[in-house]
Amino acid sequence: MSQQQIPGYAPQPVSTHAPEVRSRFMKRVYARLALGIAAFIAIEVYLFSEASGYLAYEIANALLGPSWLLVLGGFMLVSWLGTSFAWKAQSAAMQYGGYALMIAVYAVIFTLPLAIAASEPQLDGVISTAAWITALGFAGLTGIALTTSKDFKFLRGLLVWAGMLALGAIVVAVLVPSVQLGAWFSIAMIGLAGGAILYDTQKIYHSYPPDREVAAAMSLFASVMLMFWYVLRLLSRR
Repeated sequence: MSQQQIPGYAPQPVSTHAPEVRSRFMKRVYARLALGIAAFIAIEVYLFSEASGYLAYEIANALLGPSWLLVLGGFMLVSWLGTSFAWKAQSAAMQYGGYALMIAVYAVIFTLPLAIAASEPQLDGVISTAAWITALGFAGLTGIALTTSKDFKFLRGLLVWAGMLALGAIVVAVLVPSVQLGAWFSIAMIGLAGGAILYDTQKIYHSYPPDREVAAAMSLFASVMLMFWYVLRLLSRR
């Protein structure tokens, strides 16, 4: 009988295991995160290519129809649901299946801001700039989370409340057209994404068992995409 089948068995977090187990786990997490980002990029390249009939622009027009703000709210909802699923997924099949679905949904939603940035001549280079800023921000925050002795568990409550306030602000902006979510909203959301990266990085190390590297990568992927979305939105306001 495996440990997972023993009644009352609770897998121990990777932080309680031997150094080689911890190192192998973290390498596998970031390898799967990199694969997820690569898959996201590949899907976007295809959607924006002639081979797909420039399908990305058709999807973007469909998303733009209801409301840009509704898309923002939907993006946040997908981020939360993805992170929640990442934590609850048990089997490898569920983890990989959920990860693939999350990447596909993000690729569809991202066609809107990417299409806007790609079609505006004054926004030339914004996408690559936003990607570099996100990558550098993620690397710096990851380094802080893994090397500092500070416990970032206190961020959980702040992240929940900040996320609820952000959704509330989006709802108000949808219902009251005179309310505009400007640059400061994007800056605040970038800060929220940064806090999520700090919290998630420590959480996967101190809470996830060694067999949940895909779920851990899903959690980080959601936070990275959240930061990229709002960095891109902020730079696209120029």
